[in-house]
Amino acid sequence: MEQTVALLYAIVADTYKRLKDLVKGVEIEELNYTGPTGDMNSIGQLLKHLAVVDLHWVYRFRGQPIPLEIKMRFGPLLNSYGKLPTISKNTTFLELMRNYEAVQKLFYFECKNLSNKDISKVVVYEKGKKATIRWGIWHIADHSRYHQAHIALLRRYYKQHLEK
Repeated sequence: MEQTVALLYAIVADTYKRLKDLVKGVEIEELNYTGPTGDMNSIGQLLKHLAVVDLHWVYRFRGQPIPLEIKMRFGPLLNSYGKLPTISKNTTFLELMRNYEAVQKLFYFECKNLSNKDISKVVVYEKGKKATIRWGIWHIADHSRYHQAHIALLRRYYKQHLEK
């Protein structure tokens, strides 16, 4: 990997490692917990969301649409109400993390193919907005950290819920 690409990749890889450490030991009930009033996104929803968003970025970097079979496997970014899609109560933590790991591997291989010059290319994302690939890679890490705060809060609420 070229130096600047490698640096950006390392930020995402470290953020992903921190996420895995944060969710270590999550059981099925906690995975589906939606907060004290039931109106928060669950850890499962957030993990799936992070994987789907990262997947979209990989394909944006490639300048390609996501293949239909992969879209079907990962699902949409949002449901018809503009919210994060729910996950099946039968979805396991291991399944979510395997899917996310697969996306991280795609991201790694995409970064291996990028040059320092490539990261200045502009890609189109949500609603016609434009960003450089460099910004997109940074955004992957930043987006993950943002939702890690939600996951940490859910884990705290869940622990309090169990203590009652």
